[in-house]
Amino acid sequence: AGLEARHLNALAGWREAPFFSERERAAFRWAEIITATPHSDASDEEFARLTALFTDAEIADLGFAIGVINAWNLVNAGMRNPIPASA
Repeated sequence: AGLEARHLNALAGWREAPFFSERERAAFRWAEIITATPHSDASDEEFARLTALFTDAEIADLGFAIGVINAWNLVNAGMRNPIPASA
């Protein structure tokens, strides 16, 4: 999809990586907040930060993507699907 390998390899450390944009950082933060619901702070302030960088349609798409990925992770964990030893 045209992404740089260093971006994919640095996702877990997105806070420390200097090359993610403000929009990417906002999306990562929102994904963490939504994933940790109800133990997170999906506050109006956090949502305002998101709406400053994304349209309503983009926020809906982001929310859907977060939900689907979380569902895949839950199904995968529930099925005890092992991580392959190699790609």
